[in-house]
Amino acid sequence: MQLTWLDSNSWLMEIGSKRLLIDPWLVGPLVFGNVPWLFKGEKKTPRPIPENVDLIVLSQGLEDHAHPETLKQLDKNIPVVASPTAAKVAQKFDYSQIITLNHGDTYSFENSVEIRAVPGSLVGPTLVENGYILKDLTNSNSIYYEPHGNHSEEIKKFAPIDVVISPIINLNLPLLGPVIKGNESALQVAKWLQPQVMLPTAAGGDIDFQGLLMSILKAEGSVEETQSLFVKNNLATKVIEPKPGKSLEIQLEQRN
Repeated sequence: MQLTWLDSNSWLMEIGSKRLLIDPWLVGPLVFGNVPWLFKGEKKTPRPIPENVDLIVLSQGLEDHAHPETLKQLDKNIPVVASPTAAKVAQKFDYSQIITLNHGDTYSFENSVEIRAVPGSLVGPTLVENGYILKDLTNSNSIYYEPHGNHSEEIKKFAPIDVVISPIINLNLPLLGPVIKGNESALQVAKWLQPQVMLPTAAGGDIDFQGLLMSILKAEGSVEETQSLFVKNNLATKVIEPKPGKSLEIQLEQRN
């Protein structure tokens, strides 16, 4: 299993002999709702679009998960697996195959990788987007991905999961609380899923962020604090901090 963090929520996963591109933001700026004065992200180091991508996976319809400029440039013949809102974004760019997954749905990609949609992030008052459990059908290794740290108790029935990709820090807005949940939610999901490895996501990367939101967002937590918390709770999970653009070969122990 090889994983490459491409900044923000974007990952290239090599699993089950397939290359999956997760929530890609690879080109152009990141802006929400065309209001750059509120929030704008720009990559300090351009990330080339990965070659030989077999599948695109989108967890949410927001710009930092279904990035319009990136989706516009990717090969439209690559199949897309998406939440219902992300599928609507992909449809605007005429992808030839879009598989929409509601919570509880599964999709088997070429008998190599199984993708299961589970309840993920609460976006707005009522919309719950997707988290995903990805299973290598050749060796049963598994990954759980949820980019905002919102973990449904439903995932407990799929334990153990080998690798968890989720935030480990909080990003807080005054009065509103955390928009990204790490800290306690990282400990909770580690207790539920007993992963061998946890990789943080959503916490920037090699990016220049600007705008009003950046002046009031407050970050809490660190890799060291999370690892210490796991040790105190007798969890064997190892926290690995990825470097943007650098591939990680994840070595997993065979579970009984």
